[in-house]
Formats: sequence, structure tokens, C-alpha cells
Amino acid sequence: MKLPSVSVVMPALNEAQNIPHVFARMPPEVHEVVLVDGFSVDGTVAVARQLRPDVRVIRQSRKGKGNALACGIAAATGDVIALVDADGSADPGEIPRFVEALMNGADFAKGTRFADGGGSADITRLRSYGNYALTAFFNACYGRNYSDLCYGFNVFWRRHAAVLGLDATSPQRPGGDGRLWGDGFEVETLIHVRVANARLIVAEVPSFEHSRIHGVSNLNAFHDGRRVLRTILIGRRRLQRPMATADPTSVPTPTASIPEFPAQAIQTALPMTAVASERSVDPP
Repeated sequence: MKLPSVSVVMPALNEAQNIPHVFARMPPEVHEVVLVDGFSVDGTVAVARQLRPDVRVIRQSRKGKGNALACGIAAATGDVIALVDADGSADPGEIPRFVEALMNGADFAKGTRFADGGGSADITRLRSYGNYALTAFFNACYGRNYSDLCYGFNVFWRRHAAVLGLDATSPQRPGGDGRLWGDGFEVETLIHVRVANARLIVAEVPSFEHSRIHGVSNLNAFHDGRRVLRTILIGRRRLQRPMATADPTSVPTPTASIPEFPAQAIQTALPMTAVASERSVDPP
């Protein structure tokens, strides 16, 4: 049986010290690594290119992890897309078990820290309680039985990328923080909302979350928890509205190209019926 090609999409912002650890755990058979740089100033891109000359470096179009994932997904060319953090918390060596879940019939494989074989050396008690509450609320709203909503290790067939509806090309709005809705840490919840709305077959895969190796996370439990809750509520409300159908097997074509990161810049600084996804903009 021919195995699918895998594109690893890795958002990175000032992760020069962590990239070597992550790349060392990368399965040798991956098709490509797409590093989406958030305008790092610590040499992240230079380190990545030194360690892996074949790395594809993409410059994200706006700000935030969600936008970085949108840009990376739009640029990926493999049969399967694996979303892996660059801080060392997720082990890319686990990717084959996610791919196995897809090969066994799943459309989408999501990591879970709260199943046999999973765990976390990083999550705090406060975040664990918050994640438990948000996961239970999500399950009640969308008829799912997930054990871990707020974990970013996700792997899926690229043919389902259109279902996610992530916006990689819209310009920043004037004012504010330069992010559209879905550009922040709420992106994982937004993805799961749209996957649930499209009735994709989801398999949870046990995964161990390691502590960030270097640096400090930008995650804010209260602020980002509110955005996650809002995402669940907005997605549920839109699910109840009549929507046009879309071909879930198609891959979105960006309306504008996502440029390769210029080198000189481093020197200077279930059978399913899918619903059409709304553009990732700030909700009303």
C-alpha cells in the first residue's frame, strides 16, 4: 500500500533555540516541512535553513498563530497535513500514529492529552480545568465526545482543507491588533467547530505534551479561554442558519500568492455534506 505524503506545517515566532530539538524528532519520511515565520528576529529562519536546507519558509500574511496555520495549510502540497508547534511541546515523532488513524478511515486525527497513552508535562491545573469545561461545552453543542479540545496537534487529509475555511489572504484591518477572527489561539477550536459542522470522521490519538523547551508561551488562559468560548457559541449559531453546500474534497485556491520568505530579510531583522465556511473575520 502506498503511504500518503505528509506536509508538516509549523508556525514559528522566535523559536531559534527550539527548532533544532523539533527537527531532530521529525520523521525522515515526511514530504515537506513548511515553516511559517511570524517575523522572527532571533534567527529562527536561518537556523531552520541551516538544519534542513529543504525547508519551505513562508511569511505569514497577518499576525497570530491562526493566520500562520492558514498560510501554511494553503501552501502545503502533501496528501496529509500535520500541524505541529515549533516550541518543542508536540513531538513530531508521533505523526505516524496520526497518519495510521487516517489510513484506518478517519478524515481528521486530533491529539489528546487525556487518553491512555497521552499526557502533559506542561498544562497547569487552571488550564486543565478550563479545558475540561470548554471540551464538555463543545461536546454538548456539537454532539461530539472529545476528551481534549484545546490541543494543537492535529493531522488531516489535505482534501478536507476547504472545510476549515481558514483565511490566508485578507489584509489586516486598520486599527486593532492586526488580527482577524481565527488568527489567534482560538484557531484550534474554530477548526474543530467546522470539522464538526461538516460531519467529518474524527479519531482522537493519544499524544504527550512536553514542556516548552525555551522561551515563554504567549497563551493567556483567561483571554484566550474567552475567545474559545465565543468561537463555540458563534459556530453553533451559524450552524443553525441555512447555508450553501460546498465540495468538501476541494482544496481552496488562495486569491493571492503567499511569498517565500526573502533571505535578505533575515539579515535585517462519515460520508459528509460540508457547509461553506464563513470567512475568518471578526464576528459581529
